Amino acid sequence: MPLTATATKDAPVDPRGPRFSAWITTAILAVVLLTGSWRLLAAQTVLFAMCAFISLKLNPWGHVYRFAVQPRITPTTEREEAAPLRFAQGVGFVFALIGTIGYTTGLTALGVVATSAALVAALLNAALGLCLGCELFLLLRRHAPALARPQ
Repeated sequence: MPLTATATKDAPVDPRGPRFSAWITTAILAVVLLTGSWRLLAAQTVLFAMCAFISLKLNPWGHVYRFAVQPRITPTTEREEAAPLRFAQGVGFVFALIGTIGYTTGLTALGVVATSAALVAALLNAALGLCLGCELFLLLRRHAPALARPQ
C-alpha cells in the first residue's frame, strides 16, 4: 500500500477502537494456531485487506466497538490518524496471506511462523497499545518522506 495521501481517506479514530479490534484479532489468530484452520486465517486475511485497501469502516469489530462498547465507557477527545492504522492492516494482510499460503500448500511451518508474527503484533497492540505497523509507517515516513507525502 503506497504511503500517500490516498491512504488517509478515513477520519481519525478513537484509539481504543483499534485496541479492541486487536484483542479480537489476537483471539482469532490464537485459534488459527491451535487448530491450523486455513479457512479462519483466510477470513482474517480478507478482513485485513478490506481495512487496508478500502476503508477501516469495513472492520466489523470496529462496529461492535462503536455500538456496543463505546457508549458504555468514558468519552475521549483523543483521536488517532487513520493512515498508520491502515498501513498496519496492510502489514497484517501480508503476514496473514503468507500464513494462509503456508497452511494451504502444506508448508505448515511457514503458516505457523507467519501467523505467530501477526499474533505477536496484534497482542502487543491490544495489551500495550504498541502498534508495530503504525510505528513502521511513521519510521518510513520519517526516513523516506517522498514515499509518505504527496509531491
